Amino acid sequence: MHLAILQHVAHEGPAALLDWTDGRGHDTRIWPLYAEPVLPALEDFDGLIVLGGGMSVHDGAAHPWLEPERQLIRGALASGRPMLGICLGAQQLAHALGAKVFPGREREVGFWPIRRVAAALPLPPELLVCHWHGDTFELPEDAALLASSQACRNQVFVTADGLGLGLQCHLEATPQWVDACCTHDADYLIPGRWMQQANRLRAERAAYPAMHGALHDLLDAFIAGTRSDIHQR
Repeated sequence: MHLAILQHVAHEGPAALLDWTDGRGHDTRIWPLYAEPVLPALEDFDGLIVLGGGMSVHDGAAHPWLEPERQLIRGALASGRPMLGICLGAQQLAHALGAKVFPGREREVGFWPIRRVAAALPLPPELLVCHWHGDTFELPEDAALLASSQACRNQVFVTADGLGLGLQCHLEATPQWVDACCTHDADYLIPGRWMQQANRLRAERAAYPAMHGALHDLLDAFIAGTRSDIHQR
C-alpha cells in the first residue's frame, strides 16, 4: 500500500509505526504540515495515517489546515481508503464524522492500562500503553468502542464502515518519542491524578514490546479487514 502520514508537529513523528510499515512492505510518505501545510490528494495514497499534536481540532484560526484535513479524512473513507488516527488524529476522525471533541476531566499523560471492551479487532484484555492528551471525544454514530482506560472512556474505536480506526493512546510511542515530548512539551506536565512526570516517563522500558506487538497485530487485522471488505463491494 501507499500510505500518507500526516505529521502535525516536528517532535511527534510516526515512531514505531515505521517498523510496521517497513516490515509489511508498505510505501510511506510523510507530509510535514508543521513545515508546509500542504495535504495530499486522494490519488496520492491508498491509506491515510493522521498523527497527534498539541493543537485542538478547534484551533482552525491558528492552524487553517485542520478543516481541510477533516475533509480529506471524509474523502478517504468515502472512497474506500482505510484511515488510522492517533490522538489528535483520532479526534479529527471523530470530529470529521460529526462527533464532539472537548477537554477531558483531567489530562492523561503517562503509562496507564487500557482495557478491551469489544473484540472486533485483536487487543489483549489489558495493556499498558502510553498516553499524552487532554482532549477527548464522543464516538461517531454507530462506531464500535474497542478499549477504554480509567481516565478516558474512548481510547480505541472503529467507525461504522470499518474503514476508520481511532487510537486516543500512543501505541506507536518509543523511548525517543517520549523523551522528545518531555523536552518540547515540558509545560504540559502539570500535577494531576493521571499525570506522570518526565523522570517517570523517561524511565519506562517494560511497556514497549507488548505495546508495539499489539499495534502490529491491530493494524494487520484492520488493514486485512478493510481490504477484504473493499474486495467484496
